[in-house]
Amino acid sequence: MPANRSEQSRRAILDASISMIGELGYDDISIEAIARRAGVSKQTIYRWWPSKGAVILDAATESLGTVVAIPDTGDIVADIRTQLTAILDLITTTGFGPAYRCLIAAGQSDPDLLRDLFQRIIEPNIDDFRARYALAHQRGEMRADADWQTMRDLLYGVVEYRLIHAMPLEPAYIDSVLAIVFQEVR
Repeated sequence: MPANRSEQSRRAILDASISMIGELGYDDISIEAIARRAGVSKQTIYRWWPSKGAVILDAATESLGTVVAIPDTGDIVADIRTQLTAILDLITTTGFGPAYRCLIAAGQSDPDLLRDLFQRIIEPNIDDFRARYALAHQRGEMRADADWQTMRDLLYGVVEYRLIHAMPLEPAYIDSVLAIVFQEVR
């Protein structure tokens, strides 16, 4: 029974933090405000997380869920389109987009937070893309000399750039980027 209560409290804290970041922004929320919204004590939060940034990073990481997994249908372009479209949906319909922007901004003065953000969100995506690229390469879905790092930077860097600068993110835009990236490697 206590594990259930703990999980309910943890979930309430993460849900409160991700919704509040979208409503108020990073600077205008506090551990105390998150605790009030979640219906827990601030000591409960501090028992599990060392800072507001750590709570929001956990909330953002969890909200990614299966969205970041690259499917494998045998068509790398379709698979990347599916993944990027799901990421765009997450960014534009949930608190993830504002949370991610705020974490990057807060990370500029908190190197530990920025390192954790890279290790928990960016690095797994890099590893997944590298693995999916290797599989596509083995299957002959692209030329042997295609540079996976440049492809990854172009595909995902565009999304991050547009997210960070609060520019529109639409699936049609993703189709244009996919066409540019993959026209030279097939």
